[in-house]
Amino acid sequence: MILSCNHIEKAYGVDVILKDVSFFINEQEKAAIVGMNGAGKSTVLKIIMGEISMDAGEVTVGKDVTVGYLAQHEDKDLNDTIHGAVLHAREDLLEMEGRLRKMEQQMQDIPHERLEAFMEDYHQLQKEFEEKGGFTFRGEATAVIRGLGFTDDEFEKPLSQLSGGQKTRVGLARLLVSKPDILLLDEPTNHLDIASIEWLEGYLKGYKGAVLIVSHDRYFLDRIVTKVIEIENKVSKVYKGTYSDYSRKKEEARAVYIKHYLEQQAEIKHQENVIKTFRSFKTEAAIIKAKSREKQLEKMEKLDKPVELRQDMHLRLEPGIESGKDVLYAEDLSKSFGEKHLFSHVDLDIKKGERVAIIGANGTGKTTLLKILNGLLAAETGTVKFGTKVNPGYYDQEQQLLSEDKTLFDEIGDEYADMTNTRIRTVLGAFLFTEDDVFKRIKDLSGGERGRMSLAKLMLSKANFLLLDEPTNHLDIVSKEILESALNDYTGTVLFVSHDRYFINRTATRILELRDQKLYNYLGNYDYYLEKVAERQQTQAEQEKADNSVSEGQLDWQEQKKQAAAKRKLQNAISKVEEEIGRLEDELSVIEEKQADPAIATNSAKLNELATKHFDISQKLEPLYNEWDELTNQV
Repeated sequence: MILSCNHIEKAYGVDVILKDVSFFINEQEKAAIVGMNGAGKSTVLKIIMGEISMDAGEVTVGKDVTVGYLAQHEDKDLNDTIHGAVLHAREDLLEMEGRLRKMEQQMQDIPHERLEAFMEDYHQLQKEFEEKGGFTFRGEATAVIRGLGFTDDEFEKPLSQLSGGQKTRVGLARLLVSKPDILLLDEPTNHLDIASIEWLEGYLKGYKGAVLIVSHDRYFLDRIVTKVIEIENKVSKVYKGTYSDYSRKKEEARAVYIKHYLEQQAEIKHQENVIKTFRSFKTEAAIIKAKSREKQLEKMEKLDKPVELRQDMHLRLEPGIESGKDVLYAEDLSKSFGEKHLFSHVDLDIKKGERVAIIGANGTGKTTLLKILNGLLAAETGTVKFGTKVNPGYYDQEQQLLSEDKTLFDEIGDEYADMTNTRIRTVLGAFLFTEDDVFKRIKDLSGGERGRMSLAKLMLSKANFLLLDEPTNHLDIVSKEILESALNDYTGTVLFVSHDRYFINRTATRILELRDQKLYNYLGNYDYYLEKVAERQQTQAEQEKADNSVSEGQLDWQEQKKQAAAKRKLQNAISKVEEEIGRLEDELSVIEEKQADPAIATNSAKLNELATKHFDISQKLEPLYNEWDELTNQV
């Protein structure tokens, strides 16, 4: 066990956030903290890091355990580059590397009486550098930066030129490169496209340390974690297994809980009727029995009303009118921004009742395409036509049409005058605005709250064709499930952009992938898309193998002979370099043995001579290593 949280409590005044949260994390364990927005998930991480205090409880971190937390790795030097900032996450190795280079330069000038001690310090530092990964950390940093979606030509880009999302990715890269014993990750998939999320999944699954994740990305969690810590009603409960295992066990537990709740409610109603009957008798004995029953009822430990029985947890969307069969037709669309070309010859044909997801890497033009379809951007070529009686509704987090001075309640009530107060609260509750939240003014909302409010209005718009850009951003898991259910029951048509693979899998009937400046069509959900991608990659690999085989067979004898000669020449060159490296490394070993010989330890002249030879050979080895690396890459 490397981390333990026992009976954590936290409140802000009378607002209790955490009442009893307990769990532990073992070495190399991958765990998730889940719960609704405001349940206290991020608060738990901040308590573990000591950023905020707890009112009661205990957090224990194992001896010598290092803890990494994304918020602690925000870069301060905006003049640094992406590559430089990530490398500086291992300041310890950079400092050791600098000391080694400096000591190598000093070897020839060290007085003989200090040389033995100097060489001992050098070898000890070199050994520590190697044990901490000093010879591999630069390559690992490069792999992490690429994995998180940065291209090679962005490596030297200053942090000052990055967006907020890009800076967050740099912070995540720094954290991964620092390799703490336990990673605390709060929404790590934010600002990542699907390819980067999949890379991060693979990285975390193979990570040698422990990982504790707060995330609303269910697909991501399902592929990584083996333990789920749920925070609900201010207390925690631990489930062993994947996220899907947790979800299934949770549903089973909820069913049992609802059964007990309904049984208890029936018993309470029965006892209240009995008490009412006894009181109607007016006799002293009956009144005594009534009071006795009342005391028993008061002592009963009441079960909280289950979430599933609350009316605000269901949302139903109904189009105002029914559209025709043909909803949207687009032909030969293309778009560029300056020298950045996004896509060409894009065709779309959306039919009534379809739920179509547009996916693709960041920067491929998904949002741009959605804006062109909605008339907010002009295409360079092509046409867009809506079908008969199509009433589109658009959700774009960057352009939210809300009245700044109105409250949330009035924003809905003024536009939909026929809605009752209860119905308005129901809709707002489904999008996480409860109790006094409904009287907040629009201008006081955060970016995430504005997004949720815009989505709530769109759901009431009676549109029969919804165009949604990242609709699940800022929604917790329960709210995502509500939206999924609403879209699946929706009789209109939906076209949406999303990175949420679980959401796509649950809602999409067709997937359009924007890749290589073109649109590729898959008639199914996300799992179907993955199957087809795997089939395509296998077919491509087989075709390439066949093409190579045919190409080799078509080469004439002279060309084959020429290639074989080139291969032999390359292998000979590699062998010669390897022989030279081996010879020089043997010489180094002999020198190091002599340096450790007690008979030579008192001979300062000899030690100085050996140190000079050691330095000269080390200098010869470095370019040989580079030459070997270049040659082997040509094989």
